[in-house]
Amino acid sequence: MEKKETKTIAVNRQAHHEYFVEEQLEAGIELCGTEVKSLRRNAANLKDAWCSIDDGEIFVCGMHISPYDHGNIFNRDPVRPRRLLMHKREIMRLFGLSKQQGYTLIPLSLYFKGSRVKVQVGLCRG
Repeated sequence: MEKKETKTIAVNRQAHHEYFVEEQLEAGIELCGTEVKSLRRNAANLKDAWCSIDDGEIFVCGMHISPYDHGNIFNRDPVRPRRLLMHKREIMRLFGLSKQQGYTLIPLSLYFKGSRVKVQVGLCRG
């Protein structure tokens, strides 16, 4: 089986300085077409991003993806909350850990795995 190549888009360097990363998980992200085109130009910033869990779904908030130059009316808000794609069991386990033991969910990096965009989420302790 072939290994898909990865291309890093953005890294949250500040997260490793401010938090102790206990565990790292990979998640897909729900994006629009113009956002993916913008990511191919490395126009993303994870500096002040965090993850929140609402109604059994996990969202990444505060992540900035610059609007695509030729996107006109199809561009979305650059800092809108974007849904992450994970299994329900993983989300509920992370929800329990973040509520009981004081952990925080922080996106550590954003990268292409093959043609798909993935987010590496860290379970961090402040």
